[in-house]
Amino acid sequence: MKKPNLAVLGATGVVGREILSILEEQKVEYNEIKFLSSKRSAGSKLSFNGTEYTVLEATPDVFEGVNVVLASAGGSTSLALAPEAVKRGAVFIDNSSAYRMEEDVPLVIAGVNDDDLKKHKGIISNPNCSTSQLMLVLKPLNDYAKIKRLIVSTYQAVSGAGLAAMNELTDNTKVNLIGMPYENKVFKYEIGFNVIPQIDVFTDNGYTKEEMKVTNETRKILHLDKSVPVSCTAVRVPVYRGHSEAVTIEFEDDLTPDKVKELLKDAYGVKLFDDIENYVYPTPKECAGKDPVYVGRIRKSIAFDRGIDLFCVADNLRIGAALNTVRLAQKVIEMELY
Repeated sequence: MKKPNLAVLGATGVVGREILSILEEQKVEYNEIKFLSSKRSAGSKLSFNGTEYTVLEATPDVFEGVNVVLASAGGSTSLALAPEAVKRGAVFIDNSSAYRMEEDVPLVIAGVNDDDLKKHKGIISNPNCSTSQLMLVLKPLNDYAKIKRLIVSTYQAVSGAGLAAMNELTDNTKVNLIGMPYENKVFKYEIGFNVIPQIDVFTDNGYTKEEMKVTNETRKILHLDKSVPVSCTAVRVPVYRGHSEAVTIEFEDDLTPDKVKELLKDAYGVKLFDDIENYVYPTPKECAGKDPVYVGRIRKSIAFDRGIDLFCVADNLRIGAALNTVRLAQKVIEMELY
């Protein structure tokens, strides 16, 4: 199998830099690699695998000779450049929301629905960060007992909104500690010492776009019937890195907490972290910079006869964005789909 030519689009951004780090960690083999960005960042230097590279402006012609694109540059950029990359023979792995719900674009979590990759027509979509960690937990449970109803509450770190949001949390916290007024710009309300029950804009049904992403993407990835009720409430919390999720699942068949733990103990991409007698359960601070989705607080739901409640945490910049992008690229290469 020949080594592919790679390109990282959005290489100078928060997620882009995380992609570079994971490519190095995973020792992904390639023939040539390009780092692409907007005109504003083009010409800057990046160090990768001990070599200094000049960042190139992302224009259509720069995709000539590229086999696989790892893209994290925003929806409008992907809409403009993905067709150009595909036209030139590349497989475009997109981390934006631009193509996620397109019928002929596979929406894939590596290790969950890999077979969907075979259906790609040049573009492969990486799910929303909060969906990504959830799917790794739900996949083995759904395979065993089939989901009948799903209710999710997410507690999402500010890094999901970018570097400016992280800086706003820092500045807002400092100002609050000395009792000075603060003018927030990224968020609708101050994020320091606060939680904000809105991520993205509101839709006609009263849910936010973020909440509907979790609902619609879950159905697409797990191939759930449209009749399966899925509801999400997404909340921004004053945490730098790591999304947390409280999940209630009603199953069609009986599933005990012990069986859930057994299924998740060896599940791909998941680490069981559940021992309440010794106060062992996942928190975002402990998961930062790590690959697994940590799962704990597993218990029988008192709201549904065949229900399970659990809590899961993951580094949103890794599993929710960069790590799955790299894993998808690896799958495409291994399955010779480029």
